[in-house]
Amino acid sequence: MLASSSRTALRQAAAKQFTVKTGVRAVSAWSQVPQGPPDAILGITEAYKADSNPEKINLGVGAYRDDKGKPFVLPSVKQAEKKIVESNLDKEYAGITGVPAFTKAALQLAYGPDSAPVKEDRVVITQTISGTGALRIGGAFLERFYPNAKTIYIPNPSWANHNAVFKDSGLKVEKYRYYNKDTIGLDFEGMVADIKAMPKGSIVLLHACAHNPTGVDPTEQQWKDIANAVKEGDHFPFFDMAYQGFASGNTDKDAFALRHFIKEGLRPVLAQSFAKNMGLYGERVGAFSVVCESAEEKKRVDSQVKILVRPLYSNPPIHGARIASEILNDSSLNKQWLGEVKDMADRIITMRALLKENLEKLGSKHDWSHITSQIGMFAYTGLKPEQMEALAKEHSVYATKDGRISVAGITTGNVKRLAEAIYKVTG
Repeated sequence: MLASSSRTALRQAAAKQFTVKTGVRAVSAWSQVPQGPPDAILGITEAYKADSNPEKINLGVGAYRDDKGKPFVLPSVKQAEKKIVESNLDKEYAGITGVPAFTKAALQLAYGPDSAPVKEDRVVITQTISGTGALRIGGAFLERFYPNAKTIYIPNPSWANHNAVFKDSGLKVEKYRYYNKDTIGLDFEGMVADIKAMPKGSIVLLHACAHNPTGVDPTEQQWKDIANAVKEGDHFPFFDMAYQGFASGNTDKDAFALRHFIKEGLRPVLAQSFAKNMGLYGERVGAFSVVCESAEEKKRVDSQVKILVRPLYSNPPIHGARIASEILNDSSLNKQWLGEVKDMADRIITMRALLKENLEKLGSKHDWSHITSQIGMFAYTGLKPEQMEALAKEHSVYATKDGRISVAGITTGNVKRLAEAIYKVTG
């Protein structure tokens, strides 16, 4: 039996050893993780919420709002959801590529019922976690299988998340000219020149409609010229279509670029989102598709898309896809939805016109025609960062410092005050 003094010594040694070990453990595995920059949009929302001005205006949010500035659930979505709930469906897993009735309808909506690749059953499609998920699956697929250089060219500027999504997919990201800050419009000549100067077989990301963040879209003739430049360089087109129907109010018109490229013999990949045009933001409904050369090629590509999806999230959620499927496949609901999409697009177009009209009434010497010539949810105002800062500090109008505003945040109740604030900071 150990003497009392020996036991005490052992306890002290053990305590010392424990202290050393816990001292080591106190150094966290994450102690060297650097602080990341804050999200620009979340920062705007936080500043907006902290502002006590009852007439404050939030033009940073990228979601549709009604004329009272409130979130809007489409009546067709409510009806579709009611039908689904009453159908008492199970909650079993979807397949890896999602809800078949949804993906089939998504193909028809994007490519059109008369599309040769759809008719010939040579388009691979998978349901995704909204448009962002579609881009991420697309980036991973191209990084793994596209035979040429792993560089994707995106417009300058582009949606902020494009750069991060494609970099995290393992692609190198470069930019091509798109926006001309002097004209507050499209730098068409620069865009085409850059596409022609790209290394042969480059991947080119194109916004199908309602370019985010500028709201500046090519005309149909310009799209034809862009398609020719892509063909000449043997480049690979990657379309991001987040606003089909929401841009012009017409789903066919908004799909013109994609469908024209296919008619020209190009075989693009496509990221679709149903967040904006169905108001299914939180349901995360999207799709990624690949136009193939043959049914046999489709079979092989489909197998590899499934192999990509399986370890990422196994299979997508079903509820939002069922809602979208109900709307796309039920003729009565589909007609209703198309009308609602047009109403949303028309409200945005009306708010653009009212903002321009009010600025002109105030006697502004600036040319505001770009406000109405741009399209979609966002507008590039041409305001400088210091002017945007003055809007927030002096007038409680919040938006990103690059001058982009969400037109969905403008209402008949605040457009006059907004115009007055812009007039004061622009002179």
